[in-house]
Amino acid sequence: MPREIALLDALVPTLLFAFLAAGCAALALDWLLTHHGLYRHVWYPALFRLALFVCLFAAGGLWIY
Repeated sequence: MPREIALLDALVPTLLFAFLAAGCAALALDWLLTHHGLYRHVWYPALFRLALFVCLFAAGGLWIY
């Protein structure tokens, strides 16, 4: 798989798509966790959200490469 993809005559890293997908998945999971009230059991929700995004992004990056 190429390291860069030409998008509108600009080379963008392949991980950009993993970043965007992880962001969308993190937003969807955040909405689900908020909707079901599961953040009541989390000590620091902002740190949990960041860790969730990092885990999703790392999994996407490993899947691509």
